[in-house]
Amino acid sequence: MHFRRMPIEVESPEQMGYDSIRNNLSESSYTDTLLRDTGIDTGLYDLLLAYGSHAGHEGLRELIVKDTPLKKDDVLITIGAAGALFIIATSLLEKGDELVVVRPNYATNLETPRAIGATLKYIDLRFEEGFALDLHQIEKAITPGTKYISVTYPHNPTGVCLTDNELRQLIVLAESKGIRLLVDETYRDMVFREPLPLAVEYSPHVISVSSLSKTYGLPGIRVGWIICRDKELMETFLAAKEQIYICGPVLEEEIAYRYLQQKDRYLPLIRTDIRQKFDIVKSWMRQQESFEWVEPGGGAVCFPRIRQPERVDIGKFYDILLNKYGTYTGPGHWFDMPRHYMRIGYGWPPRASLEEGLQSLTKSLLEASR
Repeated sequence: MHFRRMPIEVESPEQMGYDSIRNNLSESSYTDTLLRDTGIDTGLYDLLLAYGSHAGHEGLRELIVKDTPLKKDDVLITIGAAGALFIIATSLLEKGDELVVVRPNYATNLETPRAIGATLKYIDLRFEEGFALDLHQIEKAITPGTKYISVTYPHNPTGVCLTDNELRQLIVLAESKGIRLLVDETYRDMVFREPLPLAVEYSPHVISVSSLSKTYGLPGIRVGWIICRDKELMETFLAAKEQIYICGPVLEEEIAYRYLQQKDRYLPLIRTDIRQKFDIVKSWMRQQESFEWVEPGGGAVCFPRIRQPERVDIGKFYDILLNKYGTYTGPGHWFDMPRHYMRIGYGWPPRASLEEGLQSLTKSLLEASR
């Protein structure tokens, strides 16, 4: 495998230094959570710091599929969703295999298959088409060498959501071709309407991935998971996990378990806050004419673009935005897209900082105009 650092990580705010950014609009998650604010009993002195269950904390796995027809044995705990995606890609792909993947996309969904030497068949989502998924294009891209289809719901970075009918059609297509459908559902709990069932509930051909990082603002404990009903495939994923790191950290999995025990307390508050912050972005979009977007249907991010990029010095725009106004967004090249696109994370910053950051975008664009 040939690894290279991803721009989204090289230029991440934690690498640059959070103290260099006043209005951080680049984050893709909900606001980072202080442990003391979770209400979790931190009396963990009796926790045995031994190797944990290789599949992951049993109680945590049960909570992840609570109120579904799935079982804890359908769940494998991983080091974040990034760890889950790495396990899946390295288990299913070899050099020369093919992957049908939506673009733009979270970088790990693209870079790990590239590192393996797989061929990526891109399904490019177009702004002009509302970033809608073209199922006919996906079907045309599949060949005998295709191992799986990779999509996200809600989509990162656009926030566009699949419909129940689209998901069912994707599954029928995967089943008919004898391949897998990978659905990255990291933002599923943040859709603005009633969420679809877990994608894996529809079919054993589906692999679902999620984590506590995005919706719950807990990226620091690095807890994610794979859900799959194919027992043989799950055994392969477990073997991959064991060869990479044997088991997860028992302390972090215990914190995750205790947090999800109170999910019904946290999630409504998070959803309300996300929706109010989304309304701030929506109001800003209505009040200006320099940026345009496809309005997201969920998540904590959107992917607007500069309406007339030929009239703007894009490099100067980003320089003014950060160095004069202290505002940082995720430029399009993080997602293999032109730099006049940008991901705005509206779930992470405080509301006042979000409002200031959005106004800074307007000011910076005006000052960078040719």
